[in-house]
Amino acid sequence: MATKRKKASPKRKSVRSENGSHMITVAVNGRKFTRAVEPRVLLVDFIRDDLRLTGTHVGCDTSHCGACTVLLDGRAVKSCTMLAVQADGREITTIEGLSEHGRLHPIQEAFKAHHGLQCGFCTPGVVLAALELLRVENAPSEDRIRTAISGNICRCTGYQGIVDSVAAAGEMMRPRKG
Repeated sequence: MATKRKKASPKRKSVRSENGSHMITVAVNGRKFTRAVEPRVLLVDFIRDDLRLTGTHVGCDTSHCGACTVLLDGRAVKSCTMLAVQADGREITTIEGLSEHGRLHPIQEAFKAHHGLQCGFCTPGVVLAALELLRVENAPSEDRIRTAISGNICRCTGYQGIVDSVAAAGEMMRPRKG
């Protein structure tokens, strides 16, 4: 059963200061942050450098590898080609925001159990891209999984372990009957 996507927040106009920076407010992993950022700062750099959340990786800086994938209002986006000011008023989820109360999210558990990673560099982006799929389709086919992660390059696993992990996570996340 598919779940409904969360509606995007209404667009806010960021406030520009005298030095050219913009004040933005974002919710990252459930916490609200207000920061002054230069208009040219990429979202990935804001997340890594300003917020010190380094689970979002920089691989190519051209939107090809997917290592920088985060969820923006529930949708997977490549944060290396998005400006931080474009995220003003929005909700961002990074890999650090998936665990609750010190416990891994089911998709993280599945990646661990089904060998969905080797070096781990691509894993945060792959996990978040797959999570977008699993939130709307809890029993995706192998083809749907491969399509969902097609924007993420993994040089280690050969992808089958990732596909198996996503399928297992979908099963773990399905509502239980009875």
